[in-house]
Amino acid sequence: MVEQAARSPVMVATEIFDALKRHDLDGMQLLAHDDVDDHFVAVGHFRGRKQVREFFDELLGAVPDLDIEVLEMVGDDRRAVVQWQATGTFTGTSFQGVHATGRGVDLLGCDVMTFEDGKLRRNTIYYDGLTFARQIGFLPREGSAADKAMTAAFNASVDVRARLRKQHEAPAKKDVA
Repeated sequence: MVEQAARSPVMVATEIFDALKRHDLDGMQLLAHDDVDDHFVAVGHFRGRKQVREFFDELLGAVPDLDIEVLEMVGDDRRAVVQWQATGTFTGTSFQGVHATGRGVDLLGCDVMTFEDGKLRRNTIYYDGLTFARQIGFLPREGSAADKAMTAAFNASVDVRARLRKQHEAPAKKDVA
């Protein structure tokens, strides 16, 4: 009997992204450890297959036409790093408490994946959450009047808090008679 060679991290990462492209969450789950740890830097930590599955169920429910393209992938004997581009339209269910806006999404991102025994153990996912929030309409478009007004209001509140903090920290002056 011939033993099957162990699959490299790049091979398993390719299978994971192929499954995501097909929206095959069951297939994705089979490629991860039971206690997989996915950290979406812009959203949060998801631990275990159940939480990771719930996140992707929510994502695909919110963006039913999600498409993901692998732009580049490199790896070694334990890790794979995948640069990707995701596109779709936020027309489905709510995502992270935000109702669907019907707007398009076009994001670049990067997964840093660690594998053990041919399965995904940890994944840190980086993408620009600010760009995502602007694209779906959660935040105003960059440079718009609303963006400038929001920035001005934020800066004014920071300045007020700084002045209040200085007043609180200043030693009380005593009247000298």
